[in-house]
Amino acid sequence: MQGEHETSWAAEEFADVSLGDKRLDARLVKLCDRFSNAPESPINQACADWAETKAAYRFFQNENVEAGEILATHRCKTAKRAKQHKMVLAVQDTSYFVYTSHPKTEGLGKMSLKKGKNVKKIYSNGLVVHTCLAVTTEGLPLGLLDQKIFLRKLRSKKTRRGKGSKPHDHLPIEEKESYRWLEAMANTKEAMGDTEIITVCDREADLYDFFKLSHQIGSPVLVRANADRTINRNSRYAEKGVVKLWEHMGQQPETGSHTIDIPKRSKTKHCKEREARTATVTVRFGSFRLNPPRNNVKHNKEYLPDIEMNAVYVVEPNPPDGEEPVEWMLLTNLAVRSFDEAYEKVLWYCLRWRIEMYFKVLKSGFRVEACRLGHAERLARYLTVMSIVAWRLFMITLIARTDPAVPCSTLLADHEWKVLFLKANKNKSLPKKPPRIGDVVIWVAKLGGYLARRNDGPPGTITLWRGWKRLVDLTEGWNLAVQA
Repeated sequence: MQGEHETSWAAEEFADVSLGDKRLDARLVKLCDRFSNAPESPINQACADWAETKAAYRFFQNENVEAGEILATHRCKTAKRAKQHKMVLAVQDTSYFVYTSHPKTEGLGKMSLKKGKNVKKIYSNGLVVHTCLAVTTEGLPLGLLDQKIFLRKLRSKKTRRGKGSKPHDHLPIEEKESYRWLEAMANTKEAMGDTEIITVCDREADLYDFFKLSHQIGSPVLVRANADRTINRNSRYAEKGVVKLWEHMGQQPETGSHTIDIPKRSKTKHCKEREARTATVTVRFGSFRLNPPRNNVKHNKEYLPDIEMNAVYVVEPNPPDGEEPVEWMLLTNLAVRSFDEAYEKVLWYCLRWRIEMYFKVLKSGFRVEACRLGHAERLARYLTVMSIVAWRLFMITLIARTDPAVPCSTLLADHEWKVLFLKANKNKSLPKKPPRIGDVVIWVAKLGGYLARRNDGPPGTITLWRGWKRLVDLTEGWNLAVQA
């Protein structure tokens, strides 16, 4: 999409990449540009011709290409973008990419065990992807701060239940899969340096060891509670004077109420369908002492301290008929001394949905689970590249909502926005300055079928993809006409 003398976004993003061969560096940039232009297309359709397609397959097959090196270069750019903001949220989450329908793909992990109607055991084959996405407090994604792609290895029954085997609860955190939450937080802290960053996680990160590491490295966290644990114990086995977390927070006074936007949720095997709505919630907050679990295996090796924590308890007292009420118990080691500070944490947790939307972009928009590369290692390289490309298109979708006054030249080349302007504004001459990104995103969405009526909401990701693809075709026609 770029002209002869213009630099693509991928060339700028990976200007410092070093894969050991300049040809590999150039191929990475080319692949990112191609996938950006055709996000929903498979490799062969995204590439210009058969020679370029073969080069793409060789890139993903090349054992000298390290996914970590690709991500490290992007992480540095993300950290640089984050330094322009006073505070940034590091949102962590895990997603499972299933390739069971690709029986010839080698090296995949066994992710789950299901029972079918005619088959007793069905394993899902695929990869586990744990990602940390940098998001501003206004909701704009800045890039990936960490990503781990790994195989899940199921232990046999003999290993799990055999004589002499360790129960899972008695394993150190370093030997558990949940250690990925701690690794991502440590890697994020290292990448961000002195920039103030708050790690935001869902219930799976509700771990004593996670909060302990947060305290040790000075990296604040905000986590939704999963367990109604016993708190405020004076000793490891104390039974008197203790209280449960939910009971303790229920005794705190209501400090106010506010509204939050609940996004739409599709029906899955694990949750019911939910329509988008606005919920009015009450807010309580209070402090408590988080005690280490009694059965933590490290009790015999080191001192496990109590941790001073704060909780924000959010409840929807009057949900609509047929809807489950909102109820969040948010745990943090940040100060919560007023309703404003408590509600601030609620708004930050609402931005955790950004990473779920991001994974939806990867799966539904980019259709990465349809990729038929022959080995898990090749898929890992492919997913790393696509994760970065998906971030950029996801960011373009949201930037018009968070900062619409930014000039569109930050995202589009000169000839791109000029082609778009002439298409969207017939019988008007080109402006001397690039238009606002908020206007440009609407024009792109209109190319994808967005009507922009008075009561229409902001354009969605799918509509923008359609418009983006049309803009690619229009720009290519422009370039061919200029060359002629």
